Amino acid sequence: MIYRFEELTSSNDEAADARYREGDVVWVERQTAGRGQRGHRWESEEGLNLTFSVVFEPSFLVPTRQFMLSEAVALAVCDTLARFGIEARIKWTNDIYVGDRKITGMLIENKLRNGGIMRSVAGIGLNVNQTRFDPVLPNPVSMAAATGCEFDRREVLEALRGDLDARYAMLRRGEEDTLQRDYHCRLYRRDEEHWYALPDGSRFRGTIRGVEPSGALRVEHTDGEERSYLFKEIEFVRESIK
Repeated sequence: MIYRFEELTSSNDEAADARYREGDVVWVERQTAGRGQRGHRWESEEGLNLTFSVVFEPSFLVPTRQFMLSEAVALAVCDTLARFGIEARIKWTNDIYVGDRKITGMLIENKLRNGGIMRSVAGIGLNVNQTRFDPVLPNPVSMAAATGCEFDRREVLEALRGDLDARYAMLRRGEEDTLQRDYHCRLYRRDEEHWYALPDGSRFRGTIRGVEPSGALRVEHTDGEERSYLFKEIEFVRESIK
């Protein structure tokens, strides 16, 4: 079921309430404390975009494989964008890009119990009809900006809900190899050499070769050595947008 609100602190906070069950969607027009990855705020112009959270109860998924849920959700967003004529890529870990511009951000929060994943809430912010953005944002884009068309947000949300159901069903059936293959096919910058930064501020050039089921990013350095990096152990260096 889809529950729509005019204002919340964040859709993830609301969706964490036990009254919401697997498959429920919490859609909010205005968030007073919307969260993104790395502690960033998610900014969205009211009435133009989609900000919502989806509840999952993936008790079948062991914590060491929780990144597979992230892969399934990211792929579902790409599937939906493709339905509307937009080719998208997944920037590790799960931002969605059109070209070199960000169209979707997400934050997945898991609740563990007795060594298993009891509940997951996937918060998603999708830029739909907004075409003017705060200049402080480095590289935003929307469905409307990418296509020149205006979209019915409810139609987009319903399509995305269906694609989420399909990708989640694949995960439940144990089709991890297929999800990994599809994720790699849509991986932003895969097999391209670019600059990356480490926590100490140093930079290096490397080539993304893939992502492990644990979520670690595999990067080949210019010396030919391939190394794995977890979240916050490496950052993409933004290059000039074409």
